Amino acid sequence: MSKVIIANMANKTIHADSTSKSLLEHIHDAELDWMHACGGNGRCTSCKAIVLDGAEHFSPLSPFEEKCIDAGKLKEGERLSCQCQVNGDITIQVPETSKFPHITYTEV
Repeated sequence: MSKVIIANMANKTIHADSTSKSLLEHIHDAELDWMHACGGNGRCTSCKAIVLDGAEHFSPLSPFEEKCIDAGKLKEGERLSCQCQVNGDITIQVPETSKFPHITYTEV
């Protein structure tokens, strides 16, 4: 079971118990709000996460993520939570552009 720490949500820790689910699915299974304007279908970039630790525990980049990198919509160290799976402990944070107004975020 992988541990997912969301640093700027007061180090909220959730557990990812399956490598067949996306990171976004694990976040939603834990009943946390996470931006996903296209419904988690890989058609936008609103669900991105900034990877602070454990990049080696992510699945390889999806074709959509590669297109987003080429188009400058996804920076180094960012992953689309709807497009990746995790297989080890990771630490991520919500980017400024994807924060919800009803959630209090903490400093990293």
